[in-house]
Formats: sequence, structure tokens, C-alpha cells
Amino acid sequence: QVQLVESGGGLVQAGGSLRLSCAASRSIFSFNAMGWYRQAPGKQRELVARFTSGGTTISADSVKGRFAISRDNAKNTLYLQMNSLKPEDTAVYLCNAAELWSAKNYWGQGTQVTVSS
Repeated sequence: QVQLVESGGGLVQAGGSLRLSCAASRSIFSFNAMGWYRQAPGKQRELVARFTSGGTTISADSVKGRFAISRDNAKNTLYLQMNSLKPEDTAVYLCNAAELWSAKNYWGQGTQVTVSS
């Protein structure tokens, strides 16, 4: 059973920064894709940024230029650096890992990010 554990969320003022981490219970090389999603109250879950199976990155237009996704393969950890945070970034941020061969998607429990105005 794969475990993804997010950390790094919290309360921050608008304009501030946070770095989220997602620690995987096994080598992240084994996943075809990994990324970050978020879900605000009353809204659908949406993509924030992810590494694709081809090794490229994609991100939502709303976070381009402010958020950056990265990974440390040696630590089996995925990161999301969030700068210039806005109140509309407030949400639960969830880590996702996908296996194409098994068609399985794994999710962490999420970490709350709250941006005050």
C-alpha cells in the first residue's frame, strides 16, 4: 500500500510563501506521474501542478509564475513552492501519484493552506 504524506501547510498572509512536501512510502521513480491538486470548500478538486509521464511539468494558469513543483528522487519527496500567495489560493492541497500499468491513483490526506487578506 502506497502512502503519501503531505506537510508544510498553514496560515499565511497574502503575499507570503509556503513550501509543501509530499513524502512517498516508496521510490517515486515507480510512479508515472506525480503532482499537486487543491480543493477549496464548495469547489471541485483542481490541478495545481504536476510532472507528466513524459517528465515535463504542467500547471494551472492561476499559479503560473508563482508556484513551482519540484522533486527529490533520493528522498522520495515531491515539493510545491508557493510564492505571492493570494486569498483565493486557500484550499486543502493534496498530493497525487499515478501508476499507468495498474491504472491506480494514490492520494495523500491533504494539508490545509489558508491565506489571509
